[in-house]
Amino acid sequence: MKIKWFLLIFFTLITGCSTLQLTPVDFSWPLEAVLKIDEQGFVKEDRYSLKLNVKNLLAEEFGLATDIKGKTIRIIRNSSGIYFITSEGFKNVYLFNQELGNLSLHKKILVSEKGLQNPFFNQRDSHIELVDGNLKVLLSNEGIIGDKK
Repeated sequence: MKIKWFLLIFFTLITGCSTLQLTPVDFSWPLEAVLKIDEQGFVKEDRYSLKLNVKNLLAEEFGLATDIKGKTIRIIRNSSGIYFITSEGFKNVYLFNQELGNLSLHKKILVSEKGLQNPFFNQRDSHIELVDGNLKVLLSNEGIIGDKK
C-alpha cells in the first residue's frame, strides 16, 4: 500500500513540475533595424523594445580607439531568436543569443576581408541574407550556407 501512495505522489509531483512550453514560436523581425549609435555607445529600437550598448562590439571589430560618433549598426533577428549584427566597415557578422539581461556571442562569421561597404540584411524563410554590393551571403545560426556569391 505504501508503494502505491509513493508512486501516486511521485507521478503527481513529476507531472506538476514539467516545464510549460509554447511552441512553435517565430522570433524573427520582418525587417532589419538600422540604428544610430549615441555618444555613450547605445542603440535603441522602440519598435522591438530593444536598447543595448555596442561599445564592446565596436572594440572587438575595430579596436579600442574607435570613434563611435555618427556610426550605425544593422541588426535583424531570425526565427530562432538569434540577433545578427554588422555595420559598414565590419569584416564580420556577429550572432548573439538573448540571455537574462544581456546578449552573449553565439558566433562570429567572417564575411569580407576588406570590410563591408554598404551592407543590409534580408529576412528569408530559413536564413538571413546579407547583401553588400555584389556580395550575397546566406547565413544560418551556424554560419555561412553554401558559397559566398
